[in-house]
Amino acid sequence: MLSYTVYSEAGGVGKTSLTANLAVAHARAGLDVLTIPLDPQDGDLSRLLGVDDDRADSSADNLVRHMVNSPRGPFEDLICTADGVDVVPEHNMLSDLSDHLSREQDKAEDLGDAYNIYAQLQRVLRGAGVADKYDILICDPPATESDHLYNAIYATRNLVIPVEPSWKGQASVEGLAELASNFADQLNIDVGVLGAVPNGVKNTSDQREMLDDIEFATPETIGDRTSLMEGCWKQQCSAFRYVQEHRDRRRDYEVETLAQFDRLARFFEAEAGVDAPSPPEPGALEETA
Repeated sequence: MLSYTVYSEAGGVGKTSLTANLAVAHARAGLDVLTIPLDPQDGDLSRLLGVDDDRADSSADNLVRHMVNSPRGPFEDLICTADGVDVVPEHNMLSDLSDHLSREQDKAEDLGDAYNIYAQLQRVLRGAGVADKYDILICDPPATESDHLYNAIYATRNLVIPVEPSWKGQASVEGLAELASNFADQLNIDVGVLGAVPNGVKNTSDQREMLDDIEFATPETIGDRTSLMEGCWKQQCSAFRYVQEHRDRRRDYEVETLAQFDRLARFFEAEAGVDAPSPPEPGALEETA
């Protein structure tokens, strides 16, 4: 199974949009995909894909309950499907995840038991047999250093880094590489970087210089697609579905952006030795009536 966390310390770099479209790109190649969004804020992956109806329902079962051993049902019942991708929707309890985990740690230590706060997502996924049921696992934590992020990294062991095309963005990439390295050393695990994805690039000379200095693989550089991504948020869907169902005509540069998502998915799959059974021609869409 290919598993990775999409993360950037800088906000506003299209992290969640990238996560959604990579997930769909994997799925449309015939792979089974599970996404685990972990962002407590409302502008999140669950919102983008239209599966956040129970977010504020205090009686609803949710991922946090499973992470603190208080589920109200099986893990499988948490899953919703959108755009061909399985999603465990975010819930407002994510805002208090650190407090809940700390209480569980205190209880374990009072009993003389070991408790790794950062291993609880991994425990839940292993207990649900996710690695046997899915080909791809993608986590989308908030853009802050937190227990949400550390649980995501511990569970996936790989990072994909969306990059703001600026020197500030480059600094955040360097900071994230150091953060991941320190976290890996602290917990004695290996954390890899599958690649960086420059996003919103306008191809200025300063941006070209900055992109040349990125130390990780950058298989694709995505241009400024503000209109496309805003349309996706409005319609609550991936870019693939937005272009297919909500554009009155195909725009070549948008189809090329879809092709970039497809090629990124193939690149990351190859890094993990995952063979997609039916990869489409990059960017290809079925014609609608």
